[in-house]
Amino acid sequence: MSAKSVCVIGYPVKHSRSPLIHNYWIKQHGIDAEYRTEEVPPQDFPAFVQSLREHGYVGANVTVPHKQASMAVSEPDARARAVGAANTLWYADGVLRSTNSDVEGFLANLDGAAPGWDRGLESAVVLGAGGGARAAVFALMQRDVQRIHVINRTIARAEALQKQFGPRVRPAGWDETTGLLGGAGLLVNTTTLGMEGCPPLEINLRCPASLVVADLVYHPLLTKLLTAARERGLRTADGLGMLLHQAVRGFELWFGVRPQVTPELRAMIESDLGKGREPTRAPAAPEKKRTSKRRKGAAP
Repeated sequence: MSAKSVCVIGYPVKHSRSPLIHNYWIKQHGIDAEYRTEEVPPQDFPAFVQSLREHGYVGANVTVPHKQASMAVSEPDARARAVGAANTLWYADGVLRSTNSDVEGFLANLDGAAPGWDRGLESAVVLGAGGGARAAVFALMQRDVQRIHVINRTIARAEALQKQFGPRVRPAGWDETTGLLGGAGLLVNTTTLGMEGCPPLEINLRCPASLVVADLVYHPLLTKLLTAARERGLRTADGLGMLLHQAVRGFELWFGVRPQVTPELRAMIESDLGKGREPTRAPAAPEKKRTSKRRKGAAP
């Protein structure tokens, strides 16, 4: 059986640690495959995805800024349609399909980093209105959060989320952030502010001591937002945890094996993040006997 190739498509994408994660699991499970990066500008994205197989790929991850655009060039499942964005592409019965694994990654990360974060949670503040924000809002609605304040510099984009998800979503301007944090139990940054090479996230954490702060940025691992939150004794969830947990579903769809997020894997990625901007090659994982067998019932 010929080797499989999978990639992550973004713009920019060189910062992505997804290749490290998936190539670690590939080695661990003895699969004849490779995971790569593809930096594709928005104007070229539709054509690239429509010819994914011609580029040699059996599937892909999709990251900023393509998560919403990926819906139009694939057949989204119910989760992707509900969120309005997709981050995982795979072929089934000759059709390019898409799903959104950010929802489960977001929830699994918070559950692990701040157990009980959703207990009695009535109000949350989400910064940003892109694909990551859509996944976060959908996830929060699954946990029955009644007020989700979506803050975006372009208010029309926040209003689009209200139109999609209903009255529980409440659009707000950036200047309302501090006031809304006073009554919130969760703050989620889904923007690229604070990411390596991007403008900083300037925010006043005037908030209750019970506030939980989640940042989807993982490079740097400890953002200024998380640093400020920890200095105030707040519980936090970093972006690396979400990245690791959201990766599980895609790997299972492509290779028919469900991998595990382990402390060893997280330590490997943390170490790589500490070395600088560009990711390194994945070190050898504990290897199993190479196999091309697909687990019964798994999607191709």
